[in-house]
Amino acid sequence: MKNLQDILYGVRLTTLEGQSNRSIGKIEFDSRKIEKGDLFVAIKGELSDGHEFIEKAIESGAVAVLCEEMPENRKDITYVQTTCTKQALAIVAANYYDHPSEKIHLIGVTGTNGKTSVSTLLYRLFTQLGNACGLISTVHNIVDGNIIESTHTTPDPLSINALLSSMLDKSCTHCFMEVSSHALMQERTYGLQFNGAVFTNISHDHLDYHGTFDAYIKAKKRLFDQLPKGSFAVYNDDDKRGSVMVQNTKADVYSLSVQKLGDFKAKILENSFDGLVLNIQEQELHTSLIGSFNAYNILSVFAVATLLGEDPQEVLAALSMLKSAEGRFDYFLSTDKVVAIVDYAHTPDALKQVLSTIKNIRTGNEKIYTIIGCGGDRDNAKRPLMARIAVSLSDMAILTSDNPRSESPEAIIEEMKGGVEISLRSKMLCVTDRKEAIKMACALATKGDIILLAGKGHEKTQEIAGVKHPFDDKSILKDFLIQMNK
Repeated sequence: MKNLQDILYGVRLTTLEGQSNRSIGKIEFDSRKIEKGDLFVAIKGELSDGHEFIEKAIESGAVAVLCEEMPENRKDITYVQTTCTKQALAIVAANYYDHPSEKIHLIGVTGTNGKTSVSTLLYRLFTQLGNACGLISTVHNIVDGNIIESTHTTPDPLSINALLSSMLDKSCTHCFMEVSSHALMQERTYGLQFNGAVFTNISHDHLDYHGTFDAYIKAKKRLFDQLPKGSFAVYNDDDKRGSVMVQNTKADVYSLSVQKLGDFKAKILENSFDGLVLNIQEQELHTSLIGSFNAYNILSVFAVATLLGEDPQEVLAALSMLKSAEGRFDYFLSTDKVVAIVDYAHTPDALKQVLSTIKNIRTGNEKIYTIIGCGGDRDNAKRPLMARIAVSLSDMAILTSDNPRSESPEAIIEEMKGGVEISLRSKMLCVTDRKEAIKMACALATKGDIILLAGKGHEKTQEIAGVKHPFDDKSILKDFLIQMNK
C-alpha cells in the first residue's frame, strides 16, 4: 500500500459502486460525476460493479483507474491494481485530505442501540466544556455548530475525510462518530486514526445484510481490532458479548457497568419521567434523561470524557444539563396530561428497553398505546419479534407502516402479526396508514395514558415505493393531540 499512497497522493477522486437499497435497480453511469483528470475508483457493490464502467469513465475524462481487475491496457491511462479498492479508496481519501484523522481526537461509537445518543451527548458535552467539536451521526453531521444533513449513519471514506478536514479548518479538536456495522464491512473507516472507541450493546439487527448474528458481531468487532496502540476501548460489560469486542485489541481496555463492578460504575437511584438520579464513581448525578438505557449512555460519555483528560467533576456538572438526542425517548405532555413519547426504537431489543422503561416508571393505571411498524427491504426476521414485544408490553399495540420502501405495507404487517399469539390479538390493531394509526392512538388515549410512537424517531420523511414523503412523527403526534384537546 505504500506505493499506492505515493502514486495517488493528491488526485481528485470519482467512485462508482453498487447501491445497497433493494428498491433501486442496476445503477446507471453518470458522466457528470467525472471531470477531466480524475482518478476513477472501481468498487464492487451489491447490485453493480464499478469495473463495468471503466471505459465510460475514461471517455468522460478519467486519466487514472484504481481497480481490482485489470481491463484491457491503454497507454494513455494509468492503472493501479489492488486486492481491495474499498480499502485503497480509504487510503487515497486520507492522502487527498492530508490525513485529518491524525490531527483531531476521533472517537468511534458502535453497537446496535445507543450510537446516536452517545455520540450526540459527547458532542454536546465537549462543546459545553469549551471545545470546538464535530459530530458524524445518523441524525446529522455537525462542524463546529454548523449542521450538515447526513444520508448514512457512517459516510463513505471521501465524505468522512472531507468532514474531518472541514472540522480542522474550523479549529475543531474533537470529533465523535457513529460507526455502523455496514461501514466496517465496507471499509468506510479503514485507515482512520481513532483515539478511542465505545461499544454500547449488541442485539438482533441487520441480519438481512450480515446473514448471521455471528457475522454481525464480527463486523462490530472490527472497529476494536483496528484500534492502534495507545488508544482506548470502552465496552459495556453488562452485555454478554461486550468482552468479545475487545479481545485482541491493541488499545487500552476499560469496562463499564450498571449491574456489577467495572472500571466505570453507575448505580440507578431514581428513574421517573422527571429523569434519572445516578451514582457515578461515588458521585451523585441528576439528569433529565430517562430510562436505564440512558444510564449506560451517560456512563459511556463520562468514561470517554475522563479518558480524554477532562475533569470528572466538571464532566458531571455538564452532564446534568444535557438533553437527549432528537427522537430518542423524546417526550412531552399534552394539555390533558397524555404522555407522548417518540423514539427511534427499530430493533426488538430497543423496543423492549423503551417499553420496559415506561412500565417501570408508570405510577398507576395508565394505559400504554404503542404504534410500531417495520421497515421494508430490511431484516424481515425481526418483524414478528417487534410485534410480539409491542403487544405483550402494551395495553394496545397498533401495527402500521414504517418506511415500506419497495415492499407492500400490508405484507409487512402480516409478517409482524405472525409473532403475536392468538390469545393476545385482542390487544392489537392494524392500521396501514401511519398517520391514521397515530390519530387512532390519540383518540383512544385519555388523561394520564402513555403513547409510544416508535421506529422513526428523528426522521422527517417516509419512504413509500421509492419516493420520500414529508413525515415528522413528533409534529403529527402533537397536532392530533392538540386537535383532540388532550
